[in-house]
Amino acid sequence: MAILPIIALILLVGMLTGASLFSAGACTLLIVFQLTRFYSNRWADSLTVERTLTASELQIGESFSVGLQLSNKAGYFIPWLFAEDVLSKRAISQPHQALEITGSPAKLYCLAARQLALMTYRVRVLRRGYFQLGPTVIETGDLLGLHRNYRIVSEPQFVLVLPKLIPLQGMNVTSRRPMGDLHVRDRSMEDPTQMVGIREYRAGDSLNRIHWRATARTGKLHTRIFQPTCIQGAMLVVDMHQQSNPERNEPYRTDLAITAAASIAHTLFLMNQPFGLISNGRDAADRVRAMRGSDAFSDRESARSNVEMKAQSDRIRPVVLGANRGPEHFAELHRTLARLERTDGMRVGDLLTETQSRLSRQLSVLIVVQEVDDAMALALGLLRRQGYSVTAIVNQHLQDGFEQSAGRLLAYHVPVFSLPNEETIPQVCRDLLVL
Repeated sequence: MAILPIIALILLVGMLTGASLFSAGACTLLIVFQLTRFYSNRWADSLTVERTLTASELQIGESFSVGLQLSNKAGYFIPWLFAEDVLSKRAISQPHQALEITGSPAKLYCLAARQLALMTYRVRVLRRGYFQLGPTVIETGDLLGLHRNYRIVSEPQFVLVLPKLIPLQGMNVTSRRPMGDLHVRDRSMEDPTQMVGIREYRAGDSLNRIHWRATARTGKLHTRIFQPTCIQGAMLVVDMHQQSNPERNEPYRTDLAITAAASIAHTLFLMNQPFGLISNGRDAADRVRAMRGSDAFSDRESARSNVEMKAQSDRIRPVVLGANRGPEHFAELHRTLARLERTDGMRVGDLLTETQSRLSRQLSVLIVVQEVDDAMALALGLLRRQGYSVTAIVNQHLQDGFEQSAGRLLAYHVPVFSLPNEETIPQVCRDLLVL
């Protein structure tokens, strides 16, 4: 040990100077100091924690339990140990609390050799999102208070809270394209793959619609009649930029936008219509830190700051899910919406330019926005001029500037729906408020 030469030197100096009692006391203090550090490190190294969650994917309002098993793997008696399961301060604090904790995620223990201890608490989820539980930070040290040891002794786990799904009373975002799945009365758009009958030829009928077998059988020209159809699928575009989603309305407005988008996608899924998602938001999974469990820290705050999810992310790549159908596709879109967060990356104009190749002209482009400026209105107007069926849902109260946002969109002939609150979601895509 490196301390032995120091002790020998102190004893030698004490004998030569006649201060033997002083040197003996100094040596005793060094030995105690070394022993406390040795055992403090051994106690911290001998601890392991295993966490168990009763659920990892929940709906808003549901609860789950968290259990942690602390194990003293070594043959050392640990006189004291403080264990804390790290939870995000932003998620558990008011006024926009997302996780409601029952019980304590931090406790003080005294563990004998090879002893196990159990810590449990319960969590109720209040808002959609992606939340980190853990890792567990333990603090231990000697009884004299000479040494403190802070270690990370478990991996974090994550809980996904899905946005609400509110049944819609109807949909009015059809794309007037032929070869669709929904029958309509307007015969200006007929599906050439769905013949429903024949009739006598009329002036102006296209020659490629003539039914030659009936013509040969009757001796008169006959024309095929097709079923008029349309496509009610949609590509959902959700704006999550910080400038158009200001802090004063958070988190209510962005959660409302996510709930509306999820409800529309769910309705299209039940109708077996194609749907997809494009957003300039940030995926909360991008903020997960790489854990370094072997590191020791000087204090509790430095340990917490190295294990909590990062507050910022420099990702500017848009979130894109191509249009598709089926339960697997909806489940993926639902989870993606749950993780979306505001970001300062792409504005809507840049987002549409970047992802236009992923927009299908056969589907409606349904964009959910909060505040509309001139640049955003111009981008949507240009998209409409290029032949896309564009509809906007403005996530604002009338007194918060809905008329100004709607006016900018109407100048470019973009249809507008109003989304003032959650109660209006069932009819948000049924009654077009402004044409």
